[in-house]
Amino acid sequence: MAGGQADRQADRQDEDILFARRGAVGLVTLNRPRALNALSLAMIAALHAQLRAWETDAAITRIVLRGTGGRAFCAGGDVRALHALAKAGRHAEVDAFWHGEYGLDACIQAYPKPIVSLIDGLCMGGGNGLSLHGSHRVAAEGYRFAMPEVGIGFFPDVGMTYALPRLPGRTGTYLALTGATLGPGDALALGLATHHAPAGRFDAIVADLAGGGAIDAVLAGHAEPPPPTGPVTAERAVIDACFGEPGVADILARLDGAAGSGFAADTAALLRTRSPTSLCIAHAQMQRGATMTFAQAIAVETRLAAWLMDGHDFFEGVRAALIDKDGAPAWRPATLEAVDHAAIARMFEAPFAATGGPAPRSDT
Repeated sequence: MAGGQADRQADRQDEDILFARRGAVGLVTLNRPRALNALSLAMIAALHAQLRAWETDAAITRIVLRGTGGRAFCAGGDVRALHALAKAGRHAEVDAFWHGEYGLDACIQAYPKPIVSLIDGLCMGGGNGLSLHGSHRVAAEGYRFAMPEVGIGFFPDVGMTYALPRLPGRTGTYLALTGATLGPGDALALGLATHHAPAGRFDAIVADLAGGGAIDAVLAGHAEPPPPTGPVTAERAVIDACFGEPGVADILARLDGAAGSGFAADTAALLRTRSPTSLCIAHAQMQRGATMTFAQAIAVETRLAAWLMDGHDFFEGVRAALIDKDGAPAWRPATLEAVDHAAIARMFEAPFAATGGPAPRSDT
């Protein structure tokens, strides 16, 4: 499908997502800088369709993803819009978003051509769904990784059930439960990023990749030495010792007992601000995800998303963080002891339809 309608969107600079050909490169530009390149359902659908078109286009041998504005590669899904739709009872549109986003992540994870993400600024939530499952991830000096969903009453989704448990030691569990932000040094050390290059070289990288040369050689030619690592690397011993416990309460107890560790004390305090239900979901993801296939992980995440849209904490978390911005969510339940662990377990154990979608809402 050479030169299709989606390709011509590159001529429309007002579009939220742009597609262009640069020699051997199919170039995708997230073009919603005022919203930190947050993903709408229209952007997700357009990208999925374009990837399918380029998949069978022999002239395109690699895909490059980048964002505009410098502040963010992609700050995730458009949570404000989802919140509004769900509050209005427009559940079919909310479900369409989750199915669309997770379907796109599955497409990227199984894509037969290399996908190179050039990441500067924030890369959160859905931004990691776009980039982490591809083959190459170039972190610029402004790169900031986070999966902060536990702070808004949600859970680390977009395939993180599969990806985070496969990080070294217990670092994936730490990132899932805290929502902590890390920079390019730690990202390279953990394998979240594959290369480091200044954002000022991104145009040159695209130009060289367009020439069709070996991707690893092109990226190595622009790469700089890894920047200094940060707290995740420095505190690996504490993270591995504390985050391997069988439950969230046990993790908190280990952190509280790490005498003399300011990092442990700060981490425990951070965990206590998160949704108890979200913490328990995220912990279950990290325990179970290491043995799941990507398809199984996406199926579980689809069910979890639908379940939480019928609950309280997502709406309260978005209100406190993004709408009223008072930073004081009233979680329900408010304690780990009151979390419905059996209901969480059912999200992982119940069968799914052949399409991988969630069971009807009445089943949850």
